[in-house]
Order: sequence, then C-alpha cells, then structure tokens
Amino acid sequence: MFDVLTDSFKAAINKIRFSDDEKALKNALETLKKSLLKADVHHKVVKELLSAVEIDTKKYGVGQKQFLRAIRENLTRVLTVKNGNQGFVFASKPPTVALMMGLQGSGKTTTTVKLAVYLKLRKKKVLVAACDLQRLAAVEQLKQLCTQNEIDLYFDDNEKNPVKIAKEALKQASDQMYDVLLVDSAGRLAIDEELINELARINEVLSSHERFYVADSMGGQDAVRSAHGFHDKIGITGVILSKYDGDGKGGIALGVASQIGVPLRFIGTGEKSADLESFIPDRVVNRLMGEGDLATLAEKTSTVIDEKEAKAITKKLQKGEFNFNDFLTQMESMKKLGSMKSIIGMIPGLSQVAGQLKDFDFENSVEMKRIKAMISSMTIKERLSPSILNNTRKRRIAVGAGLSQMEVNRFFKQFENASKIAKKFSSKDGMASLQNMMRQPKFPR
Repeated sequence: MFDVLTDSFKAAINKIRFSDDEKALKNALETLKKSLLKADVHHKVVKELLSAVEIDTKKYGVGQKQFLRAIRENLTRVLTVKNGNQGFVFASKPPTVALMMGLQGSGKTTTTVKLAVYLKLRKKKVLVAACDLQRLAAVEQLKQLCTQNEIDLYFDDNEKNPVKIAKEALKQASDQMYDVLLVDSAGRLAIDEELINELARINEVLSSHERFYVADSMGGQDAVRSAHGFHDKIGITGVILSKYDGDGKGGIALGVASQIGVPLRFIGTGEKSADLESFIPDRVVNRLMGEGDLATLAEKTSTVIDEKEAKAITKKLQKGEFNFNDFLTQMESMKKLGSMKSIIGMIPGLSQVAGQLKDFDFENSVEMKRIKAMISSMTIKERLSPSILNNTRKRRIAVGAGLSQMEVNRFFKQFENASKIAKKFSSKDGMASLQNMMRQPKFPR
C-alpha cells in the first residue's frame, strides 16, 4: 500500500553514505523530490517537506541517521492536523451521528458499510441510513451489503425526501439505543448547489457529530480539490480515502491534512468489508519507513479474536491437540482481519512480500478451496484427531475432495509442520523466538 513511497525514501536515504557530506544531502533531496512528485504528492507539500528536512538534517549534522530522523519528524508533522481527531470519535451521548459525503463513484456507499463493520467489530451497535436517492440502485446496493455483513439498515422505499428519511433514522437510532448512526447521502458527478443544499438540510436535521468526506484516492489531486470544496460548503471533520490499495502512487495521503486543514481519518486498504484502517500519523510514518505497524495489527487482531478462545487455542497448541476444526475456526477469524496484503504489510521487514501479494485473495485462493474440500471430506472423528489419518483414510479423503493422494499428503505434512512451529511459538519463550526470526535490517534510526 505504501510501497512506492517507501521505496522513494529508501532511495533517498541510500544517497547519504558519509557524515558531513552536503553534496550527498543535496542529491538525496533531489532524488526524494522527483520520487514524491512522481508519486502524486502536491508540489507545495513536497517543497515544504524538503525544505524542513534539509534544515533539520543540517541542524542535527549531515548523516544517514540524521536525515532519516528529519524525514520521520517532518512527515509526522505534515500528516498531523493540530487539534484534529484520529480514528472514530464518539459523542458524549449516543448515538454518534456521522454524515457520509462524496461524489458519485468515490466508493462512499461501500465505505459506509466498511465503517459500520469497523465499529461493529469494536462492539458498537450501528444503524446505517439509506439517504442516497439519486443514484439508481444505491439503496439496493446498501441493502445487500448490510445483509451480507449483518448490519442494521433504515430505509423507506416509499419516501422520496432524504431529509425525512434521515430524521426518521435518527429517531430510530435514539429510541433503540444505537451507539452510532451512519448516514449514506447522495453524491453527484460534481459539486453543485442542489447537492450542497440537500447535504446542508440533512446535516441540520441530524446535528451530525462527524461529517466524513469519502475521496477516491485514484483521483489524485482532483480528490483533494473536491474535498476542499465540500469543506468550504459543509465543513467536513475528516477525510476517508477509498480504493487506496489500488493507488500505485499513494502520494495523495501525504497532502490531505496540510492542503485541506482536516485530518485524514481512515483509508480503504482492499475490497473486503474489513479492509478499512484508521489513519494514525506516527503509525503510518513507521510503515512508510518500512518498519511495519504492529500496533494497528494488534488492535485489529484483538477485535476478531476472543481472549478466552485464544487462550484455549494456545493450550491446545502446547499439548499438540490442535485439530482441523480449530484450523477452520481460525481461518474464519482471519477473514475478518481484511486482505492478506494489508496484514503482511504491517509486519516489520515483510513490506516487500506484501507488495508481491498484489490482489491475492487468501479466502478464495485455489489452495484454500482445496483445503476446505479436504476437511469437508473428513469424518467428525478425523477432524478432531488428525493423528488417526492413515493411508486408507487419506485415499478416501482425496477421492471425496477430487484431489490426488499426493496433494492430500502434502497438505497433511504442511499441517503437521505448521502445528509443530505453532507449538514452539506458543511456549514461554515463543514470542522472543518469533521476534528474532522477523528481525531484518531496517532504515537506521
């Protein structure tokens, strides 16, 4: 997701090999300038960032570590809005009302559901209101997405006034004690007076606590300009970048806060409903520097893995009792974490692997489908006791799954090896061993 920008910083930092080499610093800044502009970072942001980095590097003393420190500190500053909020901020009295805005095609409706899933995973009771009556099938799309993700939806197929729908949705959210109300409003191909007036009326009825503008990151600087327009007319409290996983450049994220004056609050990191992450500047800078983001990974993991269940699984691993039912349960939990590319990208030292994954779909991969077919061909006893699987049983499972016995044997061998490794890491010193394995050269601090 941040691959292009990370490579840009690496290339610039590697230009400085000796201390007090101002010529090398000049070359590094020029390399960084070209890379950032190519990555679609706004020229004013680039100019301001490089000027500050040069001043701070010289202040610390020219060198690779000093240059990195200057980049890190100034990137954090550029990404941070003074007194701006991060993530989702709840009102003192529920429901917290968030008005979702954006142009047609920005991914607003999908992002609304992603935000609902994000909040639901954090144990919040969420109601979504279908107030986009302009785009054909917008309400139907929202119905399908909410049904798929078990999200409550308020809609009225007989009402043509979105303001009235918003008002009734707020009443239901209050009466039924919802924690959050997310209102999906109409978009247009461009900002016009009719759109702004409608949004203003809805906002007035809702007295919304949050006004999120959903910007298509594939739109580059046009997305920033349109966000600026909404901010001037309505007063947005934050930006959500959709389709960020498809933006090969990624530079738009660096300019949103400083150009608009409102914080970037979330980014869409994939097509799955769980692929939405809060945008926290210091964590993002760590990822830009190729150092991963274990804090966000731990936070996401804690929302989908029950603590008691995790302890039970750990005990099973330690005793060597992990079975195929446990495996399927863990796979279902993994689906809620989002795309594999996003998860891998948060682990220090593995960002390059994440880039190679591209659009790999863990859940629907050929390998995962084969594994599910094999497990489905097992008896209850075989799922619970992998040790009883002899050649006769494996042949039957292979026939049932439509696979060769060689493929079945390979899977069982992999399962056995993975269980041994998991058993090792679930021991007292397991985490230290895992950290040692993952240690790779990073940018110098």
